[in-house]
Amino acid sequence: MGRKLVIIFSLIYVVFMAWLAFRFHAENDSFRFSVAAAGIGCGAVPLILGFFFKWKFNLPLVLSYLIFLFGSQYLGSIRGWYGLGWWDTFLHAISGAILAFAGVALYERMIHRDAGSLISPWFVFLFVFTFAVFGGVVWEIYEFSSDQFFGMDLQGGGNKDTMTDLIADTLGGLAVGIWSGIRTKIRKS
Repeated sequence: MGRKLVIIFSLIYVVFMAWLAFRFHAENDSFRFSVAAAGIGCGAVPLILGFFFKWKFNLPLVLSYLIFLFGSQYLGSIRGWYGLGWWDTFLHAISGAILAFAGVALYERMIHRDAGSLISPWFVFLFVFTFAVFGGVVWEIYEFSSDQFFGMDLQGGGNKDTMTDLIADTLGGLAVGIWSGIRTKIRKS
């Protein structure tokens, strides 16, 4: 049932963004069109990973990802919520937590079940935490590269924006990293 819901929710997001893309294309709104077109690709990621690579993520993780996309692409870029000032920082904290949960899912799929009792809770914490922080760093590299090579303005606040984003990503990842380390320690007991 979870796999079907992942497909349904992902398709709903893709169709919603496709409808917006057609609408904005008809209105000659190139910025919003490009955001909606990118939303089609981003919303299809769970479908692509599931169908072509046979990766299975749990429903809460995929729903969190799609809600994050809605918040960043639709509310943030299309509806203009990034102008609120705090919205970008809030989303970076959320993305740090989502990336950390993705790190937990990846970790649990990569280790052998029998090895779970031998692995230190500190290692689990470090893996999950650094996975989230690394994702934040890669995103900031993308923003910087887009600004430099394509004349975009993703780092509107320059270094202050970048550092605020990285701190928010780190705090979101830290919270889930601590939770995962404690959970591992409890499971070992």
